[in-house]
Amino acid sequence: MDGAFIVEGSSEDPARFDVGASLLVSGEKAVVVVSRRVGRGRTAIALDRPAERGAELAVRRDELPPPEADSFYVVDLVGLEVRDEAGSVVGLVRDVIPGPANDNLELDSGTLVPLVEDAISEIDVEGGRIVLNAGFIE
Repeated sequence: MDGAFIVEGSSEDPARFDVGASLLVSGEKAVVVVSRRVGRGRTAIALDRPAERGAELAVRRDELPPPEADSFYVVDLVGLEVRDEAGSVVGLVRDVIPGPANDNLELDSGTLVPLVEDAISEIDVEGGRIVLNAGFIE
């Protein structure tokens, strides 16, 4: 047994788990030493050091390609202020929850806001805010 494990929710970038790729495992650097495709198109990897089951795999932000136009990395949205159309703060983005039809912003209040044009008027990452269209927060 080579210690390989299946990566759940893996990257859209197939090279992310190539042999020699660097990852962060629970914040600590690790290198992929084995990489192979397994059943149902999933990826199994082994690292140059132990990783606990369920450990978060990540990459450094500066190693990611720039997002496409009108696309954002979750890390860029978490913590942004969410404001209604009048400018009142309605919460902070706690997480982005994937959904079958669209992703949802999870606010610190637990409220979910669909990440679609009908709900979102503006996303200003540099300005630290998201503005909602009327009717999405009462």
